[in-house]
Amino acid sequence: MGNRMNGKVCLVTGATSGIGAETARQLARLGATVIVVGRSAEKSAAVVGQIRRQTGNSVVEFMLADLSSQKEIRELAQQFKRKYPRLDVLVNNAGVVMMHRQKSVDDIEMTWAINHLGCFLITNLLLDTLIASAPSRIVNVASALHARAKINFCDLQGKHGYNPLNAYNQSKLANILFTHELARRLDGIGVTVNALHPGSVRTNLIARNGWLFKWIVQPLFNLQAVSVAQGAQTSVYLASSPEVEGVTGKYFGKCQEWRSSPASYDEAAQKHLWQVSAEMAGLKDEG
Repeated sequence: MGNRMNGKVCLVTGATSGIGAETARQLARLGATVIVVGRSAEKSAAVVGQIRRQTGNSVVEFMLADLSSQKEIRELAQQFKRKYPRLDVLVNNAGVVMMHRQKSVDDIEMTWAINHLGCFLITNLLLDTLIASAPSRIVNVASALHARAKINFCDLQGKHGYNPLNAYNQSKLANILFTHELARRLDGIGVTVNALHPGSVRTNLIARNGWLFKWIVQPLFNLQAVSVAQGAQTSVYLASSPEVEGVTGKYFGKCQEWRSSPASYDEAAQKHLWQVSAEMAGLKDEG
């Protein structure tokens, strides 16, 4: 076990499988205190136990929240603040692909609710702790597929013709627009925020949508996908590497800075998305 992250507190969402679990494992191996966020107590406990055994790091625990529920996200933030006085790294990793339009408990389309609003809300609720812990870092897991998207402010939730790929791609573009806007708002405060493309990774993201995707689509996808360990590398790099200390408002892939899509640099869209997101998440926007 390394010691680069000794004394650092890291919270990783969507961390009971795939890239999230591997990110949590690697941060624990570097000596960090790691909080795994998952929906299932049984699965979360199993992952935490495995990480402790594999890394020799005993300061790994889990907290529960369904990140499609704004009530549960608020409870997660409160629980975290009651237990931890600091937060050095927030990794917004949770994400879904929904092949059919579904709505969250808050009556919001599920892809948008988890992939963007969940990320937006938990970040804002923990922002005071991140600022108090500066220098600290926010890492948003996006996707290169954001380049195929545009933000449809007239129909963010796909009410008028839902397409699963369009919904996913739009949510990933939202992650990057949010990253740029948040970086501007946090300029000079000591909290950095960056987004990344993990690569096409062998996870169960597609397989959760039924037998066709589990037994046919997912195996075909996996033939050309990289391993989970490779997929987590850039998240861990942005969370822990001294090389990116002070770097903010950027987009990365393969542990290198990349240029995101032209649409992601639209400042008017960044600001408007923030305002719309704050309203949807029940937050008072201060500008």
